[in-house]
Amino acid sequence: MDSIDQHWVTLNEGAQKEAETLGVSVTFMSPNTKDDAQQIECVNNAVAGGYEAIIVAANGPDAISSALKEAQSSGVKIVYVDSPANVDAEATFSTDNKAAGKTAGEEMLKALEAAGVTSGSIGIINVNAATDSCVMREEGFRSAFEGKGFTLLETQYGEGDAAKSQSIAENYITQGVAGIFGCNEGSTTGAGNAIKASGKDGIIGVGFDKSDAILGLIDDGYLLCTMAQNPDVMGAKGVEACVKALEGDSLGGAVSDTGVSVLKK
Repeated sequence: MDSIDQHWVTLNEGAQKEAETLGVSVTFMSPNTKDDAQQIECVNNAVAGGYEAIIVAANGPDAISSALKEAQSSGVKIVYVDSPANVDAEATFSTDNKAAGKTAGEEMLKALEAAGVTSGSIGIINVNAATDSCVMREEGFRSAFEGKGFTLLETQYGEGDAAKSQSIAENYITQGVAGIFGCNEGSTTGAGNAIKASGKDGIIGVGFDKSDAILGLIDDGYLLCTMAQNPDVMGAKGVEACVKALEGDSLGGAVSDTGVSVLKK
């Protein structure tokens, strides 16, 4: 979780709307970027501030675990949205990221085949090697290309930053890739901007998440499509689960898929 992606803004909007309905208060805290130390600080500040429950989208499965365990030992309820850590929680609300990543790969393959392209190299831009949701998207995407005659290049990491991701995508384009996959909002925006700046036709860009910038790149033909999650649902369900847990309900650590849609021109 960070404060740079529209995805998290929408998640917070869903959480705030549900909080108003249920008569509870929700405070949005996030690092400026996907920074583990800052996220740990957010958790510690929430505990020190007397919050009874914390909704978390973990940057990575391990870095934040100790802070979450300490929070739980203080009686704080933990609910995951988008990306879990390696600590048991009351519930998790997220996209089935591996399945969605495979869908992204299948969409790219269909477009390549329709253009008569049956071989070539594909670039992948991810956030980092730790964020569970994005790692699963990449795994799913790669699985769609198994046995298909394409070479998937080594993943490059842009930390979810659109400018860094654009630079990575430009390097891929210089290598002559047939397609580029962005694993999150910043990665996708960067890929689309690089394809636009290249002036080249025929590079298939597929991504993840929905923002005004991404939708504009799709409308203008620089991206084929994006896998749109439902972060507002994650936020709302997260708040609902926190309230239920605080009321004594056992949620059993259930993992719920909040769905995804393929958005095209």
